[in-house]
Amino acid sequence: ISLDFALEPEVTEMEQVVVSAGRLEQRVGESTVSVSIIRPSALSGSHINDPAELLSKHPGIEVLDGQASIRGGSGFSYGAGSRVLALKDGLPMISPDAGSIRWWSLPLENLSQIEVIKGASSVLYGSSALNGIINFRSAEATAKGHTAFFAEAGLYDQPRQQKWVWWKGPRVFSNLSFSHLKKYGNTDLGIGTFVQNDPGYRKRNNEAMGRMSLQLKHHNQKIQGLSYGMNTSVLLNNKTDFLLWENAATGALVQDSSTANRLNATILILDPYISLKREGQYTHDLRLRYQFLDNEFPRGGQTNSQSRSLYAEYLLWFSVNGRMNVNAGLVQQSNQIRSNFYDDHEYMNLAAYGQADYSATPRLKLVGGVRMEFNRLNGANGELVPLFRTGLNYRLTDYTFLRGSFGQGYRYPSIAEKFAATTLGAVKIFPSPELKAESGWNAELGIKQGILTEHWDGLVDVALFYTQNKDLIEFLFGVYPDPITGEYGFGFRANNTEYSRVYGSELEF
Repeated sequence: ISLDFALEPEVTEMEQVVVSAGRLEQRVGESTVSVSIIRPSALSGSHINDPAELLSKHPGIEVLDGQASIRGGSGFSYGAGSRVLALKDGLPMISPDAGSIRWWSLPLENLSQIEVIKGASSVLYGSSALNGIINFRSAEATAKGHTAFFAEAGLYDQPRQQKWVWWKGPRVFSNLSFSHLKKYGNTDLGIGTFVQNDPGYRKRNNEAMGRMSLQLKHHNQKIQGLSYGMNTSVLLNNKTDFLLWENAATGALVQDSSTANRLNATILILDPYISLKREGQYTHDLRLRYQFLDNEFPRGGQTNSQSRSLYAEYLLWFSVNGRMNVNAGLVQQSNQIRSNFYDDHEYMNLAAYGQADYSATPRLKLVGGVRMEFNRLNGANGELVPLFRTGLNYRLTDYTFLRGSFGQGYRYPSIAEKFAATTLGAVKIFPSPELKAESGWNAELGIKQGILTEHWDGLVDVALFYTQNKDLIEFLFGVYPDPITGEYGFGFRANNTEYSRVYGSELEF
């Protein structure tokens, strides 16, 4: 007698795997911090090609004119500094000069998912993770492969107020994308391209951009678990941005020509890496990221800048008796800025961190981590900062997880916040070289409940959070001395405010 059995897996949202929360793969329900996952289907389903727009539709995240904020933990500083760290496959995607997120440089092609960690994450990710992280994870190639293409076009309608209409004829925007991901023998190949042209509905606020990425990964057949490769990205952006409206009569659709400036930006990113893995035993990862950024302003060469950044990280993971997972890492980052806007500067960051995840019982997991962070600017005496985090996760039932966490955050000021000095129309920006680093901590209690019925498959997450920071950096209007002439004048300057406190609750389904 021959009997055939067909088994259907019982898969829930609880089984989704994330890596950002602890730098190792774990189920989302077992995390000690709030983790949200955005699948690629959210992009295609809503026809969104801008990462900032996609994240703004997600609970607890707001992106205001390029400035990201998680649970109200960030203010607005017009592209200078970010308290939310953007990552691509675990490596930072923050500009070396302004310390801001270049959203258009984050690829949405060949993605497996976007992971959002809410709350201070500096122990594992260092500076700029004061408010949380957003990690863009690339998809793994398969033998079957996947190829996708889309094209889009649309137009901006006229506003009801006819006096606001400054254009003649339709304002047409368009974009197209192509991606390919496939395994060829022992080599994974990924190609992604995206081109966009957007004339905008605001005068002096148009943008044309393109990006191309190439992913190569080779699996060595002689040494088990050894893989290495290189990811390359080239990005071009031509846009006109502004600071002030022209006047109140024409509203927000016409910008002041004296504060509008055209920018030609070029970014080159090279990511070589090598990895050695023994399943269930240990992992060695060595990853590098070289980033070159060129900002050219055709109208005003005094604000041109070039910056180079080299980021290197060694990560070790090993398991002890199958009950404890240990992550340890060494980080080195050096930035070189050559700018008429910020002057010339050299920045160096060194860090060492470690974290242990311990399964005290089959249902209880404990987490503890520490980081030593060192920052030095222009060869001056640097500062050594210790950071700590701890947390626990208790599996109450098969689909119910309780969690609690405490973590410290830290952010070193960006070059733009410390040294930016210029005049845009009637607006003057003063430098602030004595600016201090931001610091703070975040505590959270939460419960994650899985739902699995004949018609429902999902998660309900409830969190109570409390965040306290000090020395937050804000651009404040006031009277400041000119660093060259010593004369006082009105304008904006980055200042350390005193304390900030944000607390509340969040419900996500």
